[in-house]
Amino acid sequence: MAVKLEALLFDVDGTLADTERDGHRVAFNQAFTEAGLDWEWTVDLYEKLLAVTGGKERILHYLDNYNKEFKRPEQPEQLAAFIADLHKSKTKHYTDLLKTGAIPLRPGVLRLLNEAKQAGLRLAIATTTTPANVSGLLKNTLGEDGESWFEVIAAGDIVPAKKPAPDIYTYAMEQMNLAPEACIAFEDSENGILASQGAKLKTIITINGYTESHDFSGAVIVLDSFGEPDQPFKVINGSAFNKEYLDIEMVIQLHEQK
Repeated sequence: MAVKLEALLFDVDGTLADTERDGHRVAFNQAFTEAGLDWEWTVDLYEKLLAVTGGKERILHYLDNYNKEFKRPEQPEQLAAFIADLHKSKTKHYTDLLKTGAIPLRPGVLRLLNEAKQAGLRLAIATTTTPANVSGLLKNTLGEDGESWFEVIAAGDIVPAKKPAPDIYTYAMEQMNLAPEACIAFEDSENGILASQGAKLKTIITINGYTESHDFSGAVIVLDSFGEPDQPFKVINGSAFNKEYLDIEMVIQLHEQK
């Protein structure tokens, strides 16, 4: 007998909103300029950097692989502090950007969240982005009480190992006292689905421009968006049960399928 669906677990960047290219990337560049650095993360370079999850980890990866000539602090603790300061500045620029309304939710997200609430389903966030980024996005798209829509917001460094490790999903389910069989995850990237599947979660994928070539083997369905009644989704892989947009009925059907 199938376990009843109780909770929806959402990634944030690229899943709830298309935040990467015109959000986080822009904020990183603003932070670099503010710090007097001549670094610029172009659209193409940022696509490569997205292979690494976590902003501080991404800066270190950039220095190790794309900017080896930069004279970095020699002591590990000084390098860590330098990166942390840059990332703190980047977070401020990103949250300021969110306040302008420049980064809306992706099509179908608000409708699906409302449907889930009305159906009595529990909601949680499982992301590698910092809590301030999550808070800023939710407040500026769902309203001042946006964070309260989610029972658990698992974000940032709350677990030591970031995606593709499954830890953030495992943590969220532990906080909700739920087994993976009672949940379904929503992701947009290969690192994301590796994390959700590592936590034994069925996973719905919505791709974006940065992730359309990723490997989503094992996803219950791969879509270009959640879609709307007047803005149908495109099914890339899987069965949509003759639906044209993702609603809670379809989510439950995807959760129940073998």
